[in-house]
Amino acid sequence: MSRRRDWTIGVIIGAAFLVFMFMTVAFIWGLSSSDGVEFASFGKRVAIVELKGTISSSEEIVAQLRRFADDSSIPAVVLRIDSPGGGVAASQEIYDEIQRVREKGKKVVVSMGSVAASGGLYVAVAADTIVANPGTLTGSIGVIFEFPTVERLLEKVGVRFEVVKSGEYKDIGSIARTMTAKESEALQFVIDDTYDQFVEAVATGRGLEKDSVRKFADGRIFTGRQAKEMKLVDELGDLQDALDIAARMVGLESPPKTVKIVPRRRTGVLDLLGRTFVGWLAEYAGETSGSAPALQYRYR
Repeated sequence: MSRRRDWTIGVIIGAAFLVFMFMTVAFIWGLSSSDGVEFASFGKRVAIVELKGTISSSEEIVAQLRRFADDSSIPAVVLRIDSPGGGVAASQEIYDEIQRVREKGKKVVVSMGSVAASGGLYVAVAADTIVANPGTLTGSIGVIFEFPTVERLLEKVGVRFEVVKSGEYKDIGSIARTMTAKESEALQFVIDDTYDQFVEAVATGRGLEKDSVRKFADGRIFTGRQAKEMKLVDELGDLQDALDIAARMVGLESPPKTVKIVPRRRTGVLDLLGRTFVGWLAEYAGETSGSAPALQYRYR
C-alpha cells in the first residue's frame, strides 16, 4: 500500500509539473506573438521609442507615442531615430504626434543614431531637444519624387500603352513614357510647396529664420558635429546621454528607469517567409508595380 501511495503521489506531482510547464510555454508563446511592454522597473520612467529604417508608415510609431503620452508614469520620451527618412505624409504624422505628446506636458528628446536624415530630421525637429553622435549623418533637407521610365525598352519589344484619361496630367509619372516639360513644371510646383513645408518645420522647431535654413537646405548632408554648429542639433552624445538629458529635464535620477514596446516576434511560417528572398521579392514587386510614385523626404 505504501508503494502504491508513493507512486500515486509521484504521478500527481509529475502531472502537475507538466501542466505548469505547458501553461508557462503557452504564456511565453502568447507574449511572443503580440506586442508587449518591456519594463526596467516600476515607478516614474523614461519611455524609449525606436524609429528605424525607411519611414513608410506612421501607424506603429504614432501608436507607441500615444500610449506613452496617456501614461501618467511616463514624464519623458526618448525617440531613437536611425532612418534615412521616407514618405512625406508619414513623416509629418509622426512630427504632429510628437507635438501632441509635448502638449500633454511630456518632454521629448531625440537620439540620432547612424543616420537621421531628411524625414528623420523632419521628425526630430518636433522634439524639445536633439542629441546626435558626432558622426551621425543628418540634414538632407529636401523633397524627391522619382519613377522609372521604360519607354525605349517597350519600343524594342513592341509594347505600347494605350491611355484614356480625363485630364492632361492624369497619367503624370507613367513608366511608359518620358515626362513632358509641362508635366515637369506641374510636379515642380508640388515639390516646391512640400519643400517649403520642410523648411518651415525646421525653422519653427529649431528657432531659426526660414531664409537662413534655405541656405543649407539643398539636400546636402552633415555630420552630427556640423549639425550642432548649424543649430540643427543641441548636444553631442549617444542614446544613454539622451536618456540622462531626458531624466534631468523631468527631475529623475540618472540613469533613469526605462520602458519600451517589445516588437511582435515573427513565429509563423508565413512570417518566416517574409524574411526570406521570396518574401522580399514579393514585397518589392508590390512596391514597384502596385504603388504610384510618392513624394519623399528621403536621403538616398
